[in-house]
Amino acid sequence: MTQSLAAADTVAGLALTGDLIRPARLTVPDLLAWPQCEADVSFECATSGIQHHRFTGPLLHDVLSAAGPVFDPARRKDRLRFLIAVSGADGHHALLSWAEIDPDFGHAPVLLAATIDGTLLDRAGAQLVLPQDRCGARHVSGINAIRVDGGYTSWA
Repeated sequence: MTQSLAAADTVAGLALTGDLIRPARLTVPDLLAWPQCEADVSFECATSGIQHHRFTGPLLHDVLSAAGPVFDPARRKDRLRFLIAVSGADGHHALLSWAEIDPDFGHAPVLLAATIDGTLLDRAGAQLVLPQDRCGARHVSGINAIRVDGGYTSWA
């Protein structure tokens, strides 16, 4: 399924920005139009102990790939300099590398969750879900922005 990344008419949702050919604003209903993946996740929450939830939503890699990251896809190492910064409405932030979600490298099944335990997240906003993390610290609720940044071309 090919998903359009046309900007939504509302100010709600999450903004895809940065080094992308097609930046966009996506809402939870937009995310539901993508192929959905399910993940049964258990993670340790610092405030609530062990949490168990079922999340559904598209893969972060699929959504960001459709937005057209500006790396050269024929050069695998070019992708390695890209970082993905995710922020939530509550000020929570997480940082991932492109290599974590790329099928040629880590291939982590990171979700932009549109539902939690069968409940639609349309009012609360999408969640970043990293099923492979034991700790839930990189789960971001109410995502309002995802920035892709490939500006790390030199460390000198």
